[in-house]
Amino acid sequence: MDERAALRHLADTLPAAGDDAAVVDGLALTTDMLHDRTDFPAGTTRYTAGWRAVGASLSDLAAMGAEAVAAVAVYGAPTFEWEEIAAFVAGAREVCELTGGAYVGGDLDGHDEFTVATTALGRAPDPVRRSGASPGEAVCVTGTLGRSGAALRLFERGDVERANGLFRFEPRVAAGRALAPHATAMMDSSDGLARSLHQLAEASDCGFAVETPLPVDDAVDEVARTGEEYLELGAFFGEDFELVCTLPEAEVEAAREALSVPLTRVGTATDSGVTLDGEPLPDRGYTH
Repeated sequence: MDERAALRHLADTLPAAGDDAAVVDGLALTTDMLHDRTDFPAGTTRYTAGWRAVGASLSDLAAMGAEAVAAVAVYGAPTFEWEEIAAFVAGAREVCELTGGAYVGGDLDGHDEFTVATTALGRAPDPVRRSGASPGEAVCVTGTLGRSGAALRLFERGDVERANGLFRFEPRVAAGRALAPHATAMMDSSDGLARSLHQLAEASDCGFAVETPLPVDDAVDEVARTGEEYLELGAFFGEDFELVCTLPEAEVEAAREALSVPLTRVGTATDSGVTLDGEPLPDRGYTH
């Protein structure tokens, strides 16, 4: 059983867990786990790891249109080196401050692999869920796609300074708050644009017709050797933590004006199916 199949089974007994965060009494709560072997390429600094780990949970709050309040983390490692712990906390604190939240602590634990579990709390009096999209609405994404995929290629090439910079994404909490009055459905793109579209389509019982060009980050131009790799990094790699949302046609321009980051229309909600330039878009992306 893969991760998505397990989540479908859990949804039957835990309906509050069907979105990027659970909402209880107006509070949004989410948790994530990241591992050295699968989430932190060789060369990832502890500062970047702290930023990225806590940022992943803050991105879940953004996807609900929530205001960030606080985050904590469990830091597990084979040894406790103070310089590494201090750098991790510095990254965690900075990404929280960037979103208006606070990093307030956590736990230390011995572990044979560097592993981080993070939890974030936010206020979401009017959460945006994945299930509200309707045929005819516009589907849009914030920012650019492919940064994390490009970062991985740069880690592999040994350009770790540039790669770490690309890996430190900005959680779109402010954008999520600005989109909340306009969006009918929303989630983050941590699993990639293609998989996010399939997840939104399943939750909303609709489809999407998406067209190129996609808003792919300039860094992808530097590392992609073929058109296939360009599309792979932009549409399927994931881990970019942008927002994917649907909006009524009449709300698109107002939403753009409310945001301080680009909002690109990439397609239209349809009755069924997910396509890219008229061809079926595979349900493929980042898998834990």
